[in-house]
Amino acid sequence: MTRGTEQLRLLPWAGPEGKPCYLAGDGAGYLSRLADNMEATQLGLAGELFHEAQSVLDQRQWTPGELHLLAVQLTEALGNVHRIAVSRGARLPTPAADDLDAVDDLEAEEDEQGSSHPAICR
Repeated sequence: MTRGTEQLRLLPWAGPEGKPCYLAGDGAGYLSRLADNMEATQLGLAGELFHEAQSVLDQRQWTPGELHLLAVQLTEALGNVHRIAVSRGARLPTPAADDLDAVDDLEAEEDEQGSSHPAICR
């Protein structure tokens, strides 16, 4: 999906008939900044909706209409977040085979020693 040295970016909006839109470029132009701002807005709205959904479900008092609206909004937000994840994932550099081998070696060493690095959750 590249043209020359440029990479195509999946944009956070759909074109006519719901078809995906792509942008070719180095990521420094007006449309790239517009896409960045739209992604940030979509992610922010998804976070707010997530907290709203938690609140509605915690109250344990809702109408079928409220649940339906919540499902519609969550589905739209999840679609936006998925599109952003696909777009960003496609732009990540592909790891070199040597890097993948180093990760495999580290995991094998940890398995042999029975130790691993603990995760920190806050």
